[in-house]
Amino acid sequence: MIAYVTVGADDIAAARRFYDAVLPALGYGFSQGPEGLSYALPVTPGKRPVLPDFYVKPTFDGKPASAGNGSMTAFEAASQAQVRALYAAALAAGGTAEGAPGFRASYGAHFYVCYLRDPQGNKIALFSDNPDEPGQDDP
Repeated sequence: MIAYVTVGADDIAAARRFYDAVLPALGYGFSQGPEGLSYALPVTPGKRPVLPDFYVKPTFDGKPASAGNGSMTAFEAASQAQVRALYAAALAAGGTAEGAPGFRASYGAHFYVCYLRDPQGNKIALFSDNPDEPGQDDP
């Protein structure tokens, strides 16, 4: 099980604008400390945390942050409408488009996804795979 994902950022304020436009709508809580930004799903008392957490931090070695070539973090949305809304919000918050919301033929009938880059260049996906919504093969 993946416990957490960390991406680097040189401009924490720009990263926060981007991720605050997306992650709270997916249920993530936020905290900020000297070590960077922390996004975590709520923990029910007496239960284990729902993982993974997501962190945005300056680099540990002090060198410029860089996006991993081929690296991507995907966040699940509740619906196709939420994917579209969060895509627009992320673009308005400084993200760049890497693939507009829509179905991808090779990922299944209901897999609806968009791709973005945060201000540092880290790639994220927002997807819905809700079988209760129309699929790509439905009329």
